[in-house]
Amino acid sequence: MPPPDAFAALVAHLRDRRIVALTGAGCSTESGIPDYRGPETRRRARNPIRHRAFLNDPEARRRYWARSAVGWPRIAGARPNAGHEALARMERAGLVCGVITQNVDGLHEAAGSRRVVALHGALARVRCLACGDLEPRDAFQRRLRRRNPGGLARAAEIAPDGDAELGPEAARAFVVPGCLRCGGVLKPDVVFFGENVPRARLAEAWRLFDEADALLVAGSSLAVYSGYRFVREAVRRSMPVAIVNLGPTRGDAHAAVRLEARLGEALPRLAAALTEAPARRDTA
Repeated sequence: MPPPDAFAALVAHLRDRRIVALTGAGCSTESGIPDYRGPETRRRARNPIRHRAFLNDPEARRRYWARSAVGWPRIAGARPNAGHEALARMERAGLVCGVITQNVDGLHEAAGSRRVVALHGALARVRCLACGDLEPRDAFQRRLRRRNPGGLARAAEIAPDGDAELGPEAARAFVVPGCLRCGGVLKPDVVFFGENVPRARLAEAWRLFDEADALLVAGSSLAVYSGYRFVREAVRRSMPVAIVNLGPTRGDAHAAVRLEARLGEALPRLAAALTEAPARRDTA
C-alpha cells in the first residue's frame, strides 16, 4: 500500500492538471511480463540483442528468433492489469490526455487507452527489412512452428520483451522463414537497443506531451534516454514531474513527488482520488 503522506502529495501535484503518462516495463510486470531493471531482474545480467547484431549477424538473428519463438506465447497471453486499466479510466474521465509508453506489449491499448504512442513499437507485428511488408506476429509464430516441429516445446526462463533464456545449442538447427512477399529478413517491429525511435513516432509523442501540464512517470527506471528526454523537457518547462515506481529512477532528482509503490495498487487509488476531485480540466 502506498505511504499515505507520499500518496497525498502525488494527488496534490496532479489534481486539476492535464496529465501525460510515461510508462515503462514496470507497468506490465503485474501482467506477468518481466522487466529489465526491476527489483527481480537487476540481479540477473542480460544482454538483449542489439540492432547492429540483428542486421549483420545471421547467427545472432537465428538465436533471437529461437528465443522469441519460445517467449512469444507469454506476451500473446498477457492481459492488462489494474494499473493499465486505471490509466485508461483516467483518460476516459479527462484526467490523462494520453500515454507515451516504452513498452511493446500492447497492453495499454488492450485496457482501453485510446491515445497511446508506443515509442519502441509493437511485438504484435514483424516487418520485412527489404520491402517493408508487415505480418502479424501470431501468423509468423505459426510459420515458425511449422518449420521447427517440436522445437518450440521447451522449458525456458522468460525474459523481457517476449524473449527467453535458451542455451546456445538450442538455436543451431532453428529455421527462420523469410518474408512472404519477397523472402527478405524479418524483424520484430520494435526498436532494438542501439536503434533510434522513428522521427514520426517521436514527433507524435511530443504532440501529446505538448497538451499536458504535468508528467506522470509510471513503472520506468528512465535509464533509456528515449523516455528520460521527456523528464528533462518537463523540467525545462517547469512542469511537475511525479514518479511512481519500485526502485530508484534516473529522474528522481527532478521529481516533485516520488512514490515507491506497485502500480496495480497506486494507480487505481490515484484514479479514484482524482476522479472525485471537485474541479477537473477538460482535455478536449
